[in-house]
Amino acid sequence: MRILAVFLVATGVVCAQVSVPASAPTAPPPQRESIVVTGVAQPAPLDEADRDVSLLPLPEKERPLYDSWFDLLGLDAGLDLQERAPGGFMADLSIRGASFEQTLVLLNGTRVSDVQTGHFNLDLPIPLEMLTSVEVLKGSGSTLYGSDAIGGVVNVRTEPLDAPEFRLDTGFGNFGTNEQHLVADFGGVRWSEELAVARDFSEGFTYDRDYRNLSLGSLTTLKSSLGATSVLLAWSDRPYGANEFYGPYPSWERIKTWFTSIHQNLGSKTEANFAYRRHTDLFVLFRYDPSIYLNRHLEDTWQGSLRRHDKLPHHAILSYGAEGLSESIDSTNLGVHSRTRGSAYAVYDLRFARRFSLSAGIREEVYGSRQVATSPSVSGAVWLDSHFKLRASASRAFRLPSFTDLYYSDPDDLGNPNLKPESATSYEAGADAYFGRKVHAALTVFQRRDSNDIDYVRANANDVWQATNFDKLHFTGVEASTEYTPITGQTIALSFTGLHGLSENSTVLMSKYTFNYPVESAVAQWRGAITHRVIARTRIGVVNRLQHYPYTVWDASAGYAVGHVRPYLRLTNITNADYQEILAVAMPSKGIVGGVEIVVAGARH
Repeated sequence: MRILAVFLVATGVVCAQVSVPASAPTAPPPQRESIVVTGVAQPAPLDEADRDVSLLPLPEKERPLYDSWFDLLGLDAGLDLQERAPGGFMADLSIRGASFEQTLVLLNGTRVSDVQTGHFNLDLPIPLEMLTSVEVLKGSGSTLYGSDAIGGVVNVRTEPLDAPEFRLDTGFGNFGTNEQHLVADFGGVRWSEELAVARDFSEGFTYDRDYRNLSLGSLTTLKSSLGATSVLLAWSDRPYGANEFYGPYPSWERIKTWFTSIHQNLGSKTEANFAYRRHTDLFVLFRYDPSIYLNRHLEDTWQGSLRRHDKLPHHAILSYGAEGLSESIDSTNLGVHSRTRGSAYAVYDLRFARRFSLSAGIREEVYGSRQVATSPSVSGAVWLDSHFKLRASASRAFRLPSFTDLYYSDPDDLGNPNLKPESATSYEAGADAYFGRKVHAALTVFQRRDSNDIDYVRANANDVWQATNFDKLHFTGVEASTEYTPITGQTIALSFTGLHGLSENSTVLMSKYTFNYPVESAVAQWRGAITHRVIARTRIGVVNRLQHYPYTVWDASAGYAVGHVRPYLRLTNITNADYQEILAVAMPSKGIVGGVEIVVAGARH
């Protein structure tokens, strides 16, 4: 609990700097600028959310300060990012002790989670320069989003810029690292186009850990009398050395992704979405002798949805819609399989005088041979006065097994075609405190009760890992955070998460993923402008993982923020910590990347 003690002391120091009047008048909470779309049936101010929702912004000027979008996930202690390598292409994400397959990943509200294996859930094909923010819903999200949203939902967002602009980044660093990123925005009030290209290359910090990332993206936005239209096209190609990624082998892997989505507003109340994703995976167990063991996987995912919002009397809104999803795979190891599912949902949302809120919803999802998963949820909040809000929620979620869970087979691992879908019931209660625009503090306690959790287990080290359903798993935890803005343009943020897991299945001796969660984790960060010309950020993260040693990682970066030529510098693992986020997969020592950004910007619309 030392991490918690340090966090509480630091939080006290931050809050002590804020003077609160002895008697504050009771008034509705002030409107704040941050709008979120994740975890709510329709866009709402962040401080009006009934659930624990985090907003991780990526301002345009700060993008050279980040190595990849994974750096944003590392800013919240409640997000357990388990990287296999730097570069933003291979990592698992756990929220509140859930497995990496129990975290749903969305791109502008459209699912990109991988049906082959959850190891590829974070494989986004778009360049970093196209991202504007990441929104995270902690806890169950199946009512709004369907399968996989047991631990939480990560929604990566893009937005068109409001001015023509051209940016070119080029940088170099140790481990043979070099990067070139280009983004161009042009258009007018009624239409806009954003094109981006990103290339990242590294010789690797050790044997067989080289990588090459290439991604392309296009975002087209149109405005007409029918409503706004956006078309997103993206492609990526990522070969990399995978030494010990999946066992003691000098492996190699190449993953490619094609993605397209179309979003169409039909008036002010209705919206339609369509998306297609293709993902391929070429895996070689022994890099320089593919004949020993090689797998090829090709998967296709089609999805569409229709959503509508209707205003009801007494400040209520009814949101409802229908979705369809088709998934298929053609694999040398898994075979040829496909499945489809359809769902319908409805959410009733009541907001009274910006003092009370209540949201209740339900989803019915049909899959397989007319099997049905029901995902209800209810949440509510009340403002005690203009500074303090209490909130609580209860919800149920489920996850269908991935094709790897069902059909995979190699000398060390064996799938199970008889696996049952996972299900979970989640409860949470929390409080938020706002002191003007300078300080926001939050505290959340939660519990999740899982049934039929899927993991690979074995009785001893000589057995094969077998995909199995756990009977019962319980996770209980606490999350605390505070964000302080001492002056305009600077932010200090602290976050802490404590977690305890319990299994009622006494026969399980060894598991591959379930009991790899952090017992305690904390993050301290600062970001902002040092002068009106220089921007910087720094992050210190501490993780105490179950049955492992705790470790601390410190990163920092800075850059010039004005003019046409803007140098930048990024430092990672400054203290040269020896650490592993995934057991037996070493992470690199101290890294440095320096470069320059060339910016040509036009007048705003």
